[in-house]
Amino acid sequence: MSLLAVSRITKRFGGLVAVNDASLVVEQGSITGLIGPNGAGKTTLFAVISGFEAPSEGQIRFDGRDITALPTHVRAKEGIARTFQIVQPFAGLSVAENIAVGAHLRHARRDDALALARDVARRVGLGAELDKSAASLTVAGRKRLELARALATGPKLLLLDEVLAGLNPSEIRDIVPVIRAIRDEGVTILMIEHVMQAVMNLCERVYVLAQGRIIAEGEPRQVCEDQAVIEAYLGKGAAARLSARAGGAHG
Repeated sequence: MSLLAVSRITKRFGGLVAVNDASLVVEQGSITGLIGPNGAGKTTLFAVISGFEAPSEGQIRFDGRDITALPTHVRAKEGIARTFQIVQPFAGLSVAENIAVGAHLRHARRDDALALARDVARRVGLGAELDKSAASLTVAGRKRLELARALATGPKLLLLDEVLAGLNPSEIRDIVPVIRAIRDEGVTILMIEHVMQAVMNLCERVYVLAQGRIIAEGEPRQVCEDQAVIEAYLGKGAAARLSARAGGAHG
């Protein structure tokens, strides 16, 4: 069953078409990837799904309901949460207090929000950092904090915008099981990611966005072998040379 259905979304900024007639479906209980070269329109599409930007055309259905016209805070209440590429914690607050900001969406009392924050912190590997200043965290710690703050809102759908960017290979290896565990606990995930090894390991289905258009969809391995996808990432000339070398190697 589909939790999210994005139908023919277009987003224009003046004369610039950032997203062009894009459609995708995210099945309940899945981890779905959205990949593509820099400037493809991925974050703009996330902004439209989460309500930070209104689409110029198209429709978004979430959990069987048309949410196209709903404001961001109502979508959050409905169960859509997102992380941001550039992590900006509340530097003057502790890790626990930062996570509690998200928890306050559903918990008015401070004690309840902090109790949930402590539970979420443990789930994302920040249990030992609760009383630390958010400003003191490493890049990897800040990424986990961003994840925790979104998770504390109690989402049905979590939109992860390059949550692995800036991490080294061992940090990526450590956070991949955390993302999988979040899905296993019942949260559906749509993730923008450039770390292809993680996409291969985590995603059941991948959509490829290039110049605002969806140019391919399917299982990760199948999509990565698609000629149009290779050209979108490498350019036609480089893709042709790569194909020629591969052909020579097999000959």
